[in-house]
Order: sequence, then structure tokens, then C-alpha cells
Amino acid sequence: MSDKMRWRYGDTNPVVAAVDSATVIEIGDLLYQETDDARPASALPDEGSLGANQQVFTGSFLGVAMQRSRAGDTSPVRVATTGVFEFDCPSTTFELGALVGADQNAGGNGLSSQQVAAVALASHAIGRVARRVPDAATSVLIDIRSMVMTGGV
Repeated sequence: MSDKMRWRYGDTNPVVAAVDSATVIEIGDLLYQETDDARPASALPDEGSLGANQQVFTGSFLGVAMQRSRAGDTSPVRVATTGVFEFDCPSTTFELGALVGADQNAGGNGLSSQQVAAVALASHAIGRVARRVPDAATSVLIDIRSMVMTGGV
């Protein structure tokens, strides 16, 4: 995936997070906190099912990357912990306030760092729909809430 500024409006309440030198982060990546470092959703080890992956990710959801980190970089990155962001999603409709979580990758064996999907459980959600989507669309505005910094949705 390439850098894509996804922030649309609202306070981002940014934090600065450490990144391991081997970790690659793109602007717009959904990030989780692993011990003391930020990592993209795609780096989360596969738990065997989409629901299990979403639940583990949500429990350590840090926010959305506002800066990139290339392999070999040791500088920390700015991470938005709140705010409204536009993410790609499978073609569907959304109602205002519906729960949204990280989506699975194309291989079905982990999470995507820059795509979301509707979820039924708050324990799988990283945010709520901020603008109703009455006709099927492939992007959605979501109001994110960092589990690490704000306690989640």
C-alpha cells in the first residue's frame, strides 16, 4: 500500500510512537501497539479467523499513522488517536454510528493496514461510521477511537 492521507476532520489528539527499525509504516495505516512500538495492522500475527484477528487488533489499537517510517528508520511517528478518517471498504452500505473494524487482507490470512469493514461487536471495532452511506460504496468515513489512548469505541 502507498501513503494516503485519510484524515478528513476533527481533533486527532496525536501521540508520538516509537517504531522498530525493521517496521515499515505508510501514512494512513491502522496501527496497533506491540509492547512499546507501533506496528501496522498487517504485521499482526494471524489468529486463524477474521473475528479473532479483529479482536486482538482492537484490544491494542493505537490509531492512524500520520507519518511514514521506512525500513531502517528509527525516528518515532505521529499517530492520530481520534478524528474522522476516510477508509476503503468492501462495497456496502453503512448507517450512521455503525461499528467498523479492520478488514482482512486479500489472502484472508491477516489484516489489511488500510481497509475497514462493518463489524457486529464492539470488541472488534476501532470506530463508528461518521457519515451514512445509503448506496453501496467502497469508502466510508469513520470516527476512530484508540483503545490504547481513549479506551476505544
